[in-house]
Amino acid sequence: MKARAKWVDGMAFMGESGSGHAMIMDGAPEYGGRNLGIRPMEMLLIGLAGCTGFDVVSILKKGRESVTGCEVEVEAERATTDPKVFTKIHLSYRIAGKGLSHAKAERAVTLSKEKYCSASIMLGATAEMTYSLEVIDTLQMEAAE
Repeated sequence: MKARAKWVDGMAFMGESGSGHAMIMDGAPEYGGRNLGIRPMEMLLIGLAGCTGFDVVSILKKGRESVTGCEVEVEAERATTDPKVFTKIHLSYRIAGKGLSHAKAERAVTLSKEKYCSASIMLGATAEMTYSLEVIDTLQMEAAE
């Protein structure tokens, strides 16, 4: 796996992945940036959300669950002194599916957190990791309509 970041201007960098995708990162104006893109530390949180979301959907699909939606929101706190590592991270999972079992969704989240998600395991080395889970059974919603 490869990636690179190339300085563009001010505090803006063009990030490029080894798979050929690119995005702009930039700093806040108080740090010399122009607010043109995502902050690098925000990228870490987005990567965490994507990594665990990928795991959860994959685990549920392998278990033959009918997943129709998965959203992971991340809230984090950082240390106040350098290096300003993440000290607390809370993941809020919102998973939807037809007849989706809360127990199976909980199991998928736990497996991601403890075994499969490289990002959460790495970030968990410095941060207290917590999560909440909302399961939406779209089959029950359809029946109520």
